[in-house]
Amino acid sequence: MKRKALGKHTIEKRHVIFGVAACVALLAAVVPLVLYGPDLFMFFADGERVRAWVDAQGAFAPLAMVALIVVQIVAAVLPGEPLELGAGYIFGFWEGTALCMAAGLVGTFIVVTLVRTLGMKAVELFFSREKIESMKWLQDSARFELLMFVCFLIPGTPKDVMTYVAGLTRCPVWRIALITTVGRIPSIVSSTMAAGFAASGDWVASAVVVALTAAFAAAGVGLYAAIARRERKKEQAAHMDVVARSSTQEASKSEERLAA
Repeated sequence: MKRKALGKHTIEKRHVIFGVAACVALLAAVVPLVLYGPDLFMFFADGERVRAWVDAQGAFAPLAMVALIVVQIVAAVLPGEPLELGAGYIFGFWEGTALCMAAGLVGTFIVVTLVRTLGMKAVELFFSREKIESMKWLQDSARFELLMFVCFLIPGTPKDVMTYVAGLTRCPVWRIALITTVGRIPSIVSSTMAAGFAASGDWVASAVVVALTAAFAAAGVGLYAAIARRERKKEQAAHMDVVARSSTQEASKSEERLAA
């Protein structure tokens, strides 16, 4: 009994620590947004400024890059593509990809922990109620993990809102982190590869990667929309089936009462 109590206490203590750390990370992301707003958005959208700032950190440049990407994932309204490009340009393909994936893993853990600590309030800090409701087809799906993974693999999908929505499910945080980290690979690789080629002066290869990425992104947006429509139809059909069954049961009960 003592071991069980001790184990439960340890788990609860760990949850509290994770929750506090996630809230601190949220403050670190939200406070600058409130104080600097448009200026911060412009900074994240400007690849040149991002590269200059990261370069200025010297030996801490890799940590600075990871920190920026984590902040972008938590403060989901900030643009993320310039950061991935910046990582590839500054650190090259391999290191830039590794840094982006590490940041994605940390950012996902923080987001999911935040949502499970603060609930819907955390999600509504960055997304409207309508936006969240539009993702119900993913959140309530019996195939949540598979759909999440497929949607993350597709370029151009709203990965930030999907990460927050994932926090509203019962899926274990480590599984969500694994799905999102692996699912981000195509998007990260295309960005860091294009930037890496540009940094080495191979503009033709960079242009080819950008063109292919744009083509896949355009196709991906259409594919994502098709998946979302199909899942919404399934959700509506399931809801109608439940309503029909409920109506049938009520009618049967009414007939039994009348017969009695």
